[in-house]
Amino acid sequence: QVQVVESGGGLVQPGGSLRLSCVASGFHFSLVSMTWVRQAPGEGLEWVSSITSDGIGTQYADAVKGRFTISRDNAKNTLYLQMSNLKVEDTAVYYCAQGFGKGYQALPGQGTQVTVSS
Repeated sequence: QVQVVESGGGLVQPGGSLRLSCVASGFHFSLVSMTWVRQAPGEGLEWVSSITSDGIGTQYADAVKGRFTISRDNAKNTLYLQMSNLKVEDTAVYYCAQGFGKGYQALPGQGTQVTVSS
């Protein structure tokens, strides 16, 4: 049974930092590319960043490039998103997904809420 648990979200002031985690189970995590997507209030899903199965290749949306860093620990079946210099417009629920780029496949996680506000 495929499961993912996202965590690490919270309330942070503009300019602050957060580190999101996604712990996966039920599939061969180390063999698949992974992606972070987000959904702002009243908006659709937005692709944020992807990483290849070996952790070498990464890609970022222009909106987060230079501020967010995606990484993974295959030994722990865990995907990370280090977010720095957060902006109000980063407020969203963040989800992890399978795949690379905008052709990702959604996973059954609850997401983690990130709220950037002063």
